[in-house]
Amino acid sequence: MWGYCRGYVPLLTDVACRKAKAADKPVKMADSSGLFLYVTPSGLKSWRMKYRYGGKEKLLTFGKYPQIPLTEARRLRDEAQTALRGGRDPSIEKKQRKAERATRTSNTFEDWAGRWHASAKKHWTPRYAGQVLGRLERDAYPSIGQVPIADVTVPMVLELLQRVEARGAIEGAHRLRQHMSDIFLSAIAAGVAQTDPATGVKRALQRFTHNRRPAARSIAEARHVLQTIEQQEAHWSTLLASRLLALTAARPGVVRLAEEKEFEDLDGASPIWRIPAAKMKLTSERKRDVTFEFVVPLSPAAVAVVRTATHISGNGVLFPGMRTPKTPFSDSTISKLYRTAGFTGVHVPHGWRSTFSTIMNEIAAIENRVGDRDIIDLMLAHLPGDVESVYNRYAYLPRRRELALEWSEMLMEGAAPVDDLVREPARRSFGGAPRERRPKRP
Repeated sequence: MWGYCRGYVPLLTDVACRKAKAADKPVKMADSSGLFLYVTPSGLKSWRMKYRYGGKEKLLTFGKYPQIPLTEARRLRDEAQTALRGGRDPSIEKKQRKAERATRTSNTFEDWAGRWHASAKKHWTPRYAGQVLGRLERDAYPSIGQVPIADVTVPMVLELLQRVEARGAIEGAHRLRQHMSDIFLSAIAAGVAQTDPATGVKRALQRFTHNRRPAARSIAEARHVLQTIEQQEAHWSTLLASRLLALTAARPGVVRLAEEKEFEDLDGASPIWRIPAAKMKLTSERKRDVTFEFVVPLSPAAVAVVRTATHISGNGVLFPGMRTPKTPFSDSTISKLYRTAGFTGVHVPHGWRSTFSTIMNEIAAIENRVGDRDIIDLMLAHLPGDVESVYNRYAYLPRRRELALEWSEMLMEGAAPVDDLVREPARRSFGGAPRERRPKRP
C-alpha cells in the first residue's frame, strides 16, 4: 500500500486511498510535507495539510476524496508550500479566493447592469430609461446575462453586438455598446471587474452615420407638404396639431402634449406659448427647474390654430385623441398621417424643424442678416440649456417674433383657412349632433 521516494519517505498511492477503511476513531494517512488523508468514523475522506505559520501550528483543508484525487491534492499542497516560502498564510489566501469566487458569482453581468440602471435612471426620463433597459433585456441578457461581469470577454461582446447588426439595427448596436461600456466602467470602479471589453469592439462594428430626418428644403416644397397633409381625411386635432407643428417648428412630442393653460395673451399683441421645462429635451435635473421653460412667440396663424383647438376641445388638452377626448392622441398619430399622405422618405413631422432652419438660414445668408443665425437656433432650442441661452431666448424675443411672423406668412400662402381643417364629422364627435349609428347585423 505504501510507495517510497528518495530518502525512504513513505508516500500514499491512489490504491491505498481507495482502500482506506473507517475506524472507531479518525484515521490520518500521511503523504509528505504535511499532507495527509483524513478518514472519519463515518467513512468520509478529505485532504488536509498541517503546517506552521507565525510560530503556530495550523490546518488547511483542500477538499474531499475522490473528488480531489491524490495528484490534485499534492498540487494544492505545493501551492500552499510556495505561499509559506513567500511569507503568506495559505489559509488566508484560500479564504480570499473563496470570497472572490463568491463575489464573481453574485456579480453577473445582468446583476451589475441592473444596479447600474437603477442608479443611472434617476437622471433620465422614464421613456429613455425604458429604452435602455429594453436594449439590455432584448440583446445583452440572453447572451451574457449570467456570466460573471469580470469574465465577459471582447469576443463575447462582439458576437452579441454583431447579432444586433445582422438584423439591420446598426444604430442600436452602437447604443447598446455604449450602455455596456458604462456598465463595465462602473464595475471597474467598484473593483469587481478589471477591463471594459465593450470599448475594444467599437472599431469592429459597422460604421453608423446619423441621417438627417427627411424634410422639405424650399418654401414651395414646404407649402406643398402642408397643403397635401391638410387635404387628408383625418381627425381635426391631428390636422390642427400638424399646422401648429409647421408654424412653430417645435418638437412633435411637445405639440402633442400641449395644454390650453400654456398659451398666454392670445388676445393681445404678444401671444406666446410657454412650454414647461418638464416637457423640454433637457436633463432630468433641468426638467425640474422652471428657469429652463421655453417661450415660443406665436404668429396670428398659430394663434388661430390654438383658439380653434381650445374651442373644440374645451377640457384643457389641446389635441385630444378621437376616442380619448381627455388625453392627447398617441405619439404615432401625426407620423401615420404623413405616411398616408405619401411623404415617407420625403418629409416627416420632425422635419419641420429642419425645414424652418434651412429656409430661414438661407434667407439670412442672402440678405446678410448675420445675427439671425444664432436667433434661429434659439427658436429651435438648439443651444445648450444653460443660463445664458435661457436669458438670450428672452432678450431676443422681439426679433424671434418677427422671424416667426415672416415664416408664417411665407408658409401660409395659399393655405386653407383654419376652420376648413375641422371636418364636420369631427365636430359632431365632440358634443354636436350625434353620429348616425349603423343598424346591427341580424
